[in-house]
Amino acid sequence: MDNGKDMSEEDNIEKNENGKEPVKKETFQFLSKDGKTKIHAVKWIPDHGKVRAIMQISHGMVEYIERYDEFACYLAKRGFLVVGNDHLGHGSSVTQESEWGYFTDKKPSETVVADLYQVTRIVSSQYPDCPYFILGHSMGSFLLRRYLTLHSEAVTGAVICGTGSQPDVVTVFGMFACGLIRMFRGGHHRSSFLTNAAFGKSYAAFDKTGAEPSKSWLSKNEESVRAYYNDPRCTFMFTVNGYYGLLSTLWYVNQMKYIRKMRKNLPVFFIAGKEDPVGDFGEGVKKVCAQYRQAGIRDVKIKLYENDRHEILQETDREQVFEDVYQWCKKRMRK
Repeated sequence: MDNGKDMSEEDNIEKNENGKEPVKKETFQFLSKDGKTKIHAVKWIPDHGKVRAIMQISHGMVEYIERYDEFACYLAKRGFLVVGNDHLGHGSSVTQESEWGYFTDKKPSETVVADLYQVTRIVSSQYPDCPYFILGHSMGSFLLRRYLTLHSEAVTGAVICGTGSQPDVVTVFGMFACGLIRMFRGGHHRSSFLTNAAFGKSYAAFDKTGAEPSKSWLSKNEESVRAYYNDPRCTFMFTVNGYYGLLSTLWYVNQMKYIRKMRKNLPVFFIAGKEDPVGDFGEGVKKVCAQYRQAGIRDVKIKLYENDRHEILQETDREQVFEDVYQWCKKRMRK
């Protein structure tokens, strides 16, 4: 196992207004489960006292881990080491633009989840006595839900943010459509049909282009919305391969036989905006929460934020979300 000792690291110190150094940032790389890609990852490390706990982040579709900087710094200033990687096809794990939104040729979902677990192994080996939490947002929440069916014993608790649910008939049809398009156009093809289907009727009341930031499906935070749509790392079109990986993940995490593989004493916190179309305006989040309880998971909590949209970690009331996550984790740290 890679214990991180041979990884290249680049230190970057963020100073606060008083010239102090509240958080140290380190970047590192590791080899993806695909056997060829160097995955980019970041650690936010508190510079004062002992690391009290770990928070790993699994980012969403068409974004990258550094977008979580404010949230990560918030936790780091409270004693958490925060870590996350750019998934295959995202951010600095990509070396050429043609690979944006493309996971890997074989088993894309399984490979991205394996990379998440590799981060867990690396960091938990460096801090073996620390409580280890993991948060997944949007696509990252679906990947996390798959991760938890395989590795729930590796973490102290999980925060599932901005998630949703799709019927099997939808995901199976979507995978079939991906396979058909891939047959004729290849896995790197960027399909308007798949994109329009992914952002369907639930998004009708929102702006999906960035032209009207106040009406964005992302959040009410217009500054964040503008930054998102001005960032090429957030505005590329997903590939057929990427959609297949996402849809296969959505199908997998909807199967009770897999949900039941999670350890029953795993604390899980569902958080989402009540106006989030990904979670069907809260109804999809409630459905997943009910599935976990049906599977016998005993410590399941849910909070839906009034008037908030999809990216609650970027929302206008994000500090309340930050505090809620921090307090939830704090109560569940091992003694």
